[in-house]
Amino acid sequence: MKVSGFTFCRNAVRYDYPVVESIRSILPIVDEFVVNVGRCEDGTLELIRSIGDPKIRIVESVWDETLRKDGLIYSQETNIALASCTGEWAFYLQADEVIHEDDLPGIVEAMRTYHRRPEVKGLLFRYRHFVGDYWSTNPWFYHRAVRIIRNNGEVESCGDAVGFHFKATGQYLQSGPRQWLAPSSGRVFHYGWVKDPKTMLAKKQEMTTVYHGDAPPPSEAKLYTQDTFEFEDYDILKGFRGSHPAVMLERISRYPVRDPRRNRWLRFAFYKAVLRRGFRG
Repeated sequence: MKVSGFTFCRNAVRYDYPVVESIRSILPIVDEFVVNVGRCEDGTLELIRSIGDPKIRIVESVWDETLRKDGLIYSQETNIALASCTGEWAFYLQADEVIHEDDLPGIVEAMRTYHRRPEVKGLLFRYRHFVGDYWSTNPWFYHRAVRIIRNNGEVESCGDAVGFHFKATGQYLQSGPRQWLAPSSGRVFHYGWVKDPKTMLAKKQEMTTVYHGDAPPPSEAKLYTQDTFEFEDYDILKGFRGSHPAVMLERISRYPVRDPRRNRWLRFAFYKAVLRRGFRG
């Protein structure tokens, strides 16, 4: 059983993505790791090369700047990396997603088990979404996503690269028959919302153009009038008391807790959010 890891990135240095930690988190269980690096001038290509692991294979690309709608460029770049994967399983991580080392044995066992069941097309991971700092999680974000797919040419990344669909029919993998998917027993630690507020604002402005072009909707207009990003829901987020992946510890040690006294249970906004979104722990 051969396993490929794959990802894409561009401007990872400028926007402070933990892409090195992401790649390193699964290097022990993959046979190769394909990284599609988009052309940029912030040192991202050199950063990936500095990892210095022989399993890593770099593919360089130039992003199609005319494709600025609904985040479709992200799935296009994901599929460029996927096309270079040679493993029977392809393990996808975005540049801000990291796997805990405690979960690696279970993930390997899941791939071995379902490798013999061709009806299983993908493996599901549970998500922890960190926002504002490394000790606050948003329980109302999506809870599961496919991150390992059977690499037989049937499935590709779709939309804004959060999920996968069948090439032939366009059917979304997670909306199909239950037998298409199986649990991986793994967790994805998603750190895309943990950044310095100015860096977070710059990243969001970049993403807005990828989704909406040069005409952002009114809901996004304030991104261009403020000086720093406002973590609006921070005060009602869930506290995290577990352990982070070991590859993240040095990075985490350099980042402060935004408000160590925060207590969401004492805020009316929390109960208002529960009525609107439901209670999620």
